[in-house]
Amino acid sequence: MSDDRTRDEFGEAVNMTASALEKWLETDESKAAGDKSSGESTGHASGRRIVELLRTKKDDLTDSDHQHMRKVVGYVHRHLAQRPKGDVEDSRWRHSLMNWGHDPLKN
Repeated sequence: MSDDRTRDEFGEAVNMTASALEKWLETDESKAAGDKSSGESTGHASGRRIVELLRTKKDDLTDSDHQHMRKVVGYVHRHLAQRPKGDVEDSRWRHSLMNWGHDPLKN
């Protein structure tokens, strides 16, 4: 996949701003979501990296950055396909997605 396409898909998958995501990552709900076998969940660590990516100029993005962007796109797409029934506003499903920069309730 080209870097331009990666950035486009990342921009579609990540619908939270850097500041909104940073604020979310400070909450107890964010810290409680996901697998925490190594202390910090994978999604929470990814969220911190996404904040950095959102604040990085296009020309300064590295191959590693583009690789992480593709990982984020894949995660968001897979997770959206697993949407639970009912109200998801306070669900771990939504909180996990938000750690990856996507709020499914945001239009």
